[in-house]
Amino acid sequence: MPADGFRGIDLTPDQTAMLGGRDGDGVAMAMRVIVATGRSLGGSRLISINSCHVDSCLYHGQVSLDFARGLEARGARVRVPTTLNVGSVDLLHPAMVLRRNPEEVKVYEDGRALMAAYTALGCTPSWTCAPYQLPGRPSFGEHIAWAESNAVVFANSVLGARTERYGDFIDICSAVTGFAPYAGLHTDEGRLATVLFDCTGLTGATLDHELTYPLIGYLVGSWTDQGNNPVITGLPPDTPEDRLKALGAAAASAGGVALFHAVGVTPEAPTLEAVLHPSGPIAVHRLELRDLEAARAELTTRSTGKLDAVSVGTPHASIAEIRALAQLLKPAPRFHDEVEVFLSTGRRTLTDAKAEGLVEILERSGVRILVDTCTYVTSVLSAKVHTVMTNSAKWAHYAPANLGVDVAVGTLEECVESAVRGQVTLHPMSEVSD
Repeated sequence: MPADGFRGIDLTPDQTAMLGGRDGDGVAMAMRVIVATGRSLGGSRLISINSCHVDSCLYHGQVSLDFARGLEARGARVRVPTTLNVGSVDLLHPAMVLRRNPEEVKVYEDGRALMAAYTALGCTPSWTCAPYQLPGRPSFGEHIAWAESNAVVFANSVLGARTERYGDFIDICSAVTGFAPYAGLHTDEGRLATVLFDCTGLTGATLDHELTYPLIGYLVGSWTDQGNNPVITGLPPDTPEDRLKALGAAAASAGGVALFHAVGVTPEAPTLEAVLHPSGPIAVHRLELRDLEAARAELTTRSTGKLDAVSVGTPHASIAEIRALAQLLKPAPRFHDEVEVFLSTGRRTLTDAKAEGLVEILERSGVRILVDTCTYVTSVLSAKVHTVMTNSAKWAHYAPANLGVDVAVGTLEECVESAVRGQVTLHPMSEVSD
C-alpha cells in the first residue's frame, strides 16, 4: 500500500490493514482521506472516535452526490453512531421547499437523493444542526468527529467533548473508518485560550438581555483570529444552555471559532488560569454595552420599515425556545397578513413540542414550522420577501449574502411584535442598562 505517500503518521497494524484494503475499497478510500488530513494538520497518529456528525448531506452540487454514492458503491458503512446535519429538503413538509425554476428543482431532487445516500451508508436520519439536543450526546473529554460549525463549537465548549472542525467529506470518512487525526482541538495544548474577552463591566440587566449572547458571540468571532481560542470572563455561572448555543453559533459563523471557554460556566474553565495559555493572552477585549449595540447595528441592514418575514430557530430551536415562543403567542396575536413567520427545528424536537401541545399554539398563530433543513440554506422564502427579522446572529450574518435580503436583529419578543405590526420594531438595548 502507498505507505510512502502517508509518511509522518504512525499507523497501527489495524489501521495499516484498513488503508491497504483489508476492509474493502470504501474503507480504504476513507482511510486515505483521514490519513492525508492528519498529515496536513500536523498530527502524528490517529485516535478512535465515539461518534460523528456529518454535514456533507447538504447538497452543494454533483460532487456531493458522487462522493456519497462512491462510498456506498465501494461497500462503505459507518462504524460509529453517526447523526446527519440538515439537508436541502424538509422531508416531512416537502411542499415548503420551493421549486420555481430548473435550478431549484435540481437542488430539491438531488438534495433528496443525497439525503437517501447518507441514510444508506448507515447514518441516523436526524437532519438537525443541533445534534446536542438529541439523546446520547457526547460526554466530557470524549473524542468525536463532528462537522457543522455550531455543533462543533457547542460540543467542544459546552459539553467539553473534543473535535476538530471537520468539513464535508472528512466527516463521513471519519464515520466510515472510526478514526480522526490526533491534532488541534483533540490535544490539551490545542484547547488553551489565547484571547481574553472581559464581560465583567456589563451590568446584570445587560447580561440578562436575550441579544447579549449572540452579540457577544459575533464580537468574539470577529475579533479572534483563526487558530486561536477565546476565553470569556464575567458571564453568569447559571447562563442557560440556549444562550451559550447562540453565543457559540455566532462566534463560529463570524470568525471560525471552534471552541470558547467561559470562566465558571463551561466545564473546562473553573478558573481563568485553568484554560489560559501559560504565556498569557495575545489580546484582551473589555466589552461594554456600546460594543453590543454596535454589533447589532452592524448585523442589522434595515432597522425600520415594512417587514416581510420572521425566521427563528438558527441553530435549530430547542424545546425551551419553542416553549418561549408559544408563551408569547398564547394571547393569540394575529400576524400581519403580509408577514410570514418561520420556525426551524429538528424533527425530534418537533415530536416533543407536539406532545406538549406547543405546535397547536404556534400553528394557530400562523407559524410555519420547518424541519430537516433551514430557511437560509434552501429555497423557502418567497420572492416577495425583502426584509427578514431574526433573533439569530448566525442567520443575520449569512442571510444577506445567501438570500439577498435585508435583516433586522431583535429579541424573540421583538420578532413577534414586529410580525403583528408588519413593521420592523426594535427597542434600544441601552433601555436595559442599570
